[in-house]
Amino acid sequence: MQYVQLGRSGVKVSRLCLGTMNFGPQTTEADSMTIMDRALELGVNFFDTANVYGWKLGEGWTEQILGRWFAQGGGRREKVVLATKVYGRMGDWPNASRLSALHVKRACEASLRRLQTDCIDLYQMHHVDRETPWDEIWQAMEQLVREGKILYAGTSNFAGWQLAQGQEVARSRHFLGIVSEQSLYNLTERTIELEVIPACMAYGIGLIPWSPLARGLLAGALTPATVGRRADQDLQQEVQKHRANLEGFERLCHELGERPADVALAWLLHQPAVTSPIIGPRTLDQFDGTMRVMNLTLGADTLKRLDDLFPGPGGPAPEAYAW
Repeated sequence: MQYVQLGRSGVKVSRLCLGTMNFGPQTTEADSMTIMDRALELGVNFFDTANVYGWKLGEGWTEQILGRWFAQGGGRREKVVLATKVYGRMGDWPNASRLSALHVKRACEASLRRLQTDCIDLYQMHHVDRETPWDEIWQAMEQLVREGKILYAGTSNFAGWQLAQGQEVARSRHFLGIVSEQSLYNLTERTIELEVIPACMAYGIGLIPWSPLARGLLAGALTPATVGRRADQDLQQEVQKHRANLEGFERLCHELGERPADVALAWLLHQPAVTSPIIGPRTLDQFDGTMRVMNLTLGADTLKRLDDLFPGPGGPAPEAYAW
């Protein structure tokens, strides 16, 4: 396994991040624990979750699974750089969501209980809260850092200007601020190349792509399936929309002798701003199969062909649309 620093922070994380969104709803607790044990065995030290995962209002089902896994001991918690998130609705009352200081404090303490740990390594704002000022958000995060309940703060699904605004407010408060941004990024979704990626590179913010396979679109979606994600009706609509590109993509993968999913993931690992793409296996076989990407290097010609098949917005703004 390869390791890189998380943004401008001093902490090192694996080049692949284990996403746990399937743990509970799609993957049994026992199988989830087997996958996490295998991740440590292979050197994956970066785990990502969220308080809303499990999709049972207020229960934090997935966090509970991680907590019971940590409680088994054996150095599990010490080996993991643990990331979770705050923003989503965790109850029916008015302050049970978003990024008010009140909710951030309560949500953090609830996540700590579920995760059976005394500190969250990376506490991520799951979405933008336009109703809460940055000074209030940073005041809450600073307090959690002082109390030793979190170490680093991150964002997810933020625009470039919001990253810049948040980081400048943090700087004025002499606070480290944002060390990572988790964004939708893959061969078919490259909008963040306009503003988000330039902001991340300018401020030393690590980029953690989610949905690196476009919800399965880049994982061999042209192969017929009757079960699983490839059989999903919404995905099939996306297949029809992108069929010409996908045909070229899968033909290129066949020429390379590589699986489409591995090529799509490897493309992300070749992007200079990317820290760790999030992989979200449902089974141990899927997880083991994904590890092949660590030995896959794409040549300049292959990268150009991928750019031709799935063109981005033209580079960073404003050059992407102006002289």
